[in-house]
Amino acid sequence: MGKLIYGSEVSITFEDRLLAHLQFVIGAKLRRNEAFYFGWKDDPRAGDGRSVIWIHPALPLRFKYSGSIPIELNRSWIEALNVTANSAHGLSVVAEPAPSRAGQLA
Repeated sequence: MGKLIYGSEVSITFEDRLLAHLQFVIGAKLRRNEAFYFGWKDDPRAGDGRSVIWIHPALPLRFKYSGSIPIELNRSWIEALNVTANSAHGLSVVAEPAPSRAGQLA
């Protein structure tokens, strides 16, 4: 389990595979200087609710992985996450689809 650490107050735990895909999508939006919402379902131990943060290029962001091996990215999942990231509700976690014909990204 890795962590997305945002600013000085927010630390969210995600599986390393999901975190790698989120890093790719979030990084692409921040490179374009885009701010956006990011929402996720909270862990049941934290009340089983939902959280949303405003991601802005000026705030520090860190991706901390529990494993040391780079993750092979699924292009289909990146596309699905991008669809949510470009919606009015912002980026949200969606299930990983099967890889497309284009396959994986290095």
